[in-house]
Amino acid sequence: MKMIAVTATAGVAASAAASAAPAARPIQLHCDLAVDPKREQEMLDIFEKTFRPVAKKHEGYIDLKMLKLNSAIRGKAPLKYRFELTYQSEALRQKWIASADHQRVWPMIENTLTDKEFSITIFDVY
Repeated sequence: MKMIAVTATAGVAASAAASAAPAARPIQLHCDLAVDPKREQEMLDIFEKTFRPVAKKHEGYIDLKMLKLNSAIRGKAPLKYRFELTYQSEALRQKWIASADHQRVWPMIENTLTDKEFSITIFDVY
C-alpha cells in the first residue's frame, strides 16, 4: 500500500514539474515562391492532394498553408505565393525534410517554380 502511495506522489510531483516548465514554442517556416503562371493550378493540386496529406502524417506537424497574394496595402509586395509550415520544433521539421516522403513530394512542387533560389525564413511562434 505504501509503495502505491509513493508512486502516486512521485507521479503528481513529476506532473507538476512538467506543467511548470515553459513550453517550447513552435516554429514557422516561410518560403516565397515564384510559381510558373502556366503551372499554378498544377502546383495547387499537388499541394492539396499530395503534399499536405503526406506532411500531416509526420511527427511535429501543426499546420501547413499555401497563401496566394491578394493585394499589397503597404511596402514591397512579396512573390505571389507564400508557403507556410508550422512545426512543433526545428528538430522535428529537420526530421520531416530528411524523410523519404519529403524527398518524394517536395520536388513535385519545386518543379512548378520559375526560380528555385526562393527565400526561406524560420520564425519562432508566439
